[in-house]
Amino acid sequence: MLSERRLEVLRAIVQDYVGTEEPVGSKALTERHRLGVSPATVRNDMAVLEEEGYIAQPHTSAGRIPTDKGYRLFVDKLAGVKPLSTPERRAIQNFLDGAVDLDDVVGRTVRLLAQLTRQVAVVQYPSLTRSTVRHVELLSLAPARLMLVLITDTGRVEQRLVDCPSPFGEASLADLRARLNSRVVGRRFTDVPPLVQDLPESFEADDRGTVSTVLSTLLETLVEEAEERLMIGGTANLTRFGHDFPLTIRPVLEALEEQVVLLKLLGEANESGMAVRIGHENAYEGLNSTSVVSVGYGSGGETVAKLGVVGPTRMDYPGTMGAVRAVARYVGQILAES
Repeated sequence: MLSERRLEVLRAIVQDYVGTEEPVGSKALTERHRLGVSPATVRNDMAVLEEEGYIAQPHTSAGRIPTDKGYRLFVDKLAGVKPLSTPERRAIQNFLDGAVDLDDVVGRTVRLLAQLTRQVAVVQYPSLTRSTVRHVELLSLAPARLMLVLITDTGRVEQRLVDCPSPFGEASLADLRARLNSRVVGRRFTDVPPLVQDLPESFEADDRGTVSTVLSTLLETLVEEAEERLMIGGTANLTRFGHDFPLTIRPVLEALEEQVVLLKLLGEANESGMAVRIGHENAYEGLNSTSVVSVGYGSGGETVAKLGVVGPTRMDYPGTMGAVRAVARYVGQILAES
């Protein structure tokens, strides 16, 4: 266990290094922070922190920089979440309120997160496996051709063309629409298949082929759309941190192109809390020089997807955590109101 004073010294080292990008020496620490002790005592404290693996000495400098272990202790014990200012919160709300549909919400969220944190932003689309059906619309395009429109509780809209085995009249279409919605509205996608499997049998023999075709299209849509999608933005922000990546930025960029890697990273955020993965805590080697801050978002207390940012380990953790949490909260409100 580190003493309170040594924790304060570590906090000061992290804050100074994040702020100045320069390794931190004992003299600078005593000048910038009210530690209440001499530079010699601070030097001694830094030697203990180094011995225990919380800070390290880069070969070119007499100063020290935090290690992954040092940042981890800082995040867990020393860093609060920095709340956004009232103008920042108002700007977030105004920007997101202008969204016209789910794609626009996700796109705006990515841009906003990247601008607020000056990191790479990653936003997962609401997962349909956790979504419920708001409405199923059936439209007649020709005597034997329909359009199926699936609308989810998160505002996602999916359209599919259905070629029917025989002409299907307006009365039959209205009947199918009403019966289908009575069974599936408000139900989770995963619950829908058994709810509709006997529906064709309740129709006249001539219509059963078309009803079965419509249902198979609906169920295929549910399965297809359960595949996870995400949007990424702000990759250019990484170029501002060239010296934070020891060898080259390429492994980070390659990792960011791998959707599976990003989904796995976001998946590490638990349902409601925030996850912070620092440096070598990231299982993917290309991201060992980065930190990932992620959180779930959703409406009505239920998480439907995750969002977060990727940046160098030399990150303003309190500010980044505050921005990620605030944006997630506003996106959840928009989904609830949509």
